[in-house]
Amino acid sequence: MSIEINNESAIPVDEAALLRLSAYALDAMHVHPDAELAIVLVDEAAMEQLHVQWMDEPGPTDVLSFPMDELRPGTEDVPTPAGLLGDIVLCPQVAQAQAETAGHSTQEELQLLTTHGILHLLGFDHAEPDEEKEMFGIQRDILVGFTMHERRS
Repeated sequence: MSIEINNESAIPVDEAALLRLSAYALDAMHVHPDAELAIVLVDEAAMEQLHVQWMDEPGPTDVLSFPMDELRPGTEDVPTPAGLLGDIVLCPQVAQAQAETAGHSTQEELQLLTTHGILHLLGFDHAEPDEEKEMFGIQRDILVGFTMHERRS
């Protein structure tokens, strides 16, 4: 798995944990080991600029996903073909505020947002109630599985 993480924000982040989570999530979704993923962490000004440019919405957001090769989840028998999964852009400042509201750490929020972004790159969406239920269920399963995996390691 080729996963690149670049922290351009002023917030220190456990990049190694995000890398492990990303690898775990991609493996859980049966994505080919040669798939490529980039994660960039940016400050609020950069995120706001991207949010306006790509979503036509004001203000910074927590996560944006930019799919490349439109890869979809594979199966154990037929993994996703190798290719460029895409880019995830995270804003730690927005994540920090959301974490305080949710009552957990900024790192936990960034892990949730990373998982969320990966699922978007794999074609999941939450515009409709049934899509939201499916996507958020998979997201929860990945995060719980990763937490259990980390505790065993």
